[in-house]
Amino acid sequence: MKHLQLFALSVIVLIAVQGFRFKETKKQIRATEDYLACFTDVRDEFRAEAMTPEFAAMHENPLPFHLTNATGETIKFEGTDGVSASGYFIKSKKKTNNWIFVIQEWWGLNDQIKQEAEKLSAELGNVNVLALDMYDGKVAATPDSAMKLMRAATTPRLEAIVKGALNYAGPKAKIFTIGWCFGGMWSLQSSILAGKQAAGTVMYYGRPENNIEKLKTLQSEVIGFFGNQDRSPSPEVVNAFEKDMATAGKKITIHRYEANHGFANPSNPSFNKEATEDAHKKTIEFLKARL
Repeated sequence: MKHLQLFALSVIVLIAVQGFRFKETKKQIRATEDYLACFTDVRDEFRAEAMTPEFAAMHENPLPFHLTNATGETIKFEGTDGVSASGYFIKSKKKTNNWIFVIQEWWGLNDQIKQEAEKLSAELGNVNVLALDMYDGKVAATPDSAMKLMRAATTPRLEAIVKGALNYAGPKAKIFTIGWCFGGMWSLQSSILAGKQAAGTVMYYGRPENNIEKLKTLQSEVIGFFGNQDRSPSPEVVNAFEKDMATAGKKITIHRYEANHGFANPSNPSFNKEATEDAHKKTIEFLKARL
């Protein structure tokens, strides 16, 4: 009986110790804001956030969307890391040094993004359109799969793809960029990487650069489209971006809509037709004025 009591007491003590350790562990878990604050590069910060359940919850499974009347083709070019990269390319019918890089959402280079490339080619005319494949051939159809692809898409690799595309376009190319969400952030980053070749930047609800010194190197004007109901980037982040651009001495025009994240994607259940049409009209006007 004495041994049984001693055993029971030992079990109680063990449970108490484990419970204390569990409480201590919970206390040590960082808040999302603290975790993201550890990053000094906004691209790594976004990548970390995009791998969280909270960010995934902002993205509903895309509706079926199929490319129609395709005129482009898949091309290969070498990334600056020595690894082959690819993109969906629509060559201008007339020889031109105008190029626009189209950059995917976090789903990947799917038919919806290729369709956007086709629309830009048809409406702009005098431009080579290259939709970059930032996931190296992989496309997601669910938030879980998109998170996995984001995990594999490291900042050095993404930068190598963009730089490889710049080399493919050539030193005389006049570079425009456009992107949505993940691609909105990389539209701005690509223009920064393009240096003096950058001619115009279009951002749809992409994470802004917050490094003033980096923004000072940007050579193009920016037009941005954001949703007031978006949480990534939030209206507060967009307001800060507008101030940062002014501090850096750069020109930006921002349009805000009463819409959610991903409002311009027709395969998104939260698609906002009116906001999308207005943003698209302004996008074409912005690009045509600079071609």
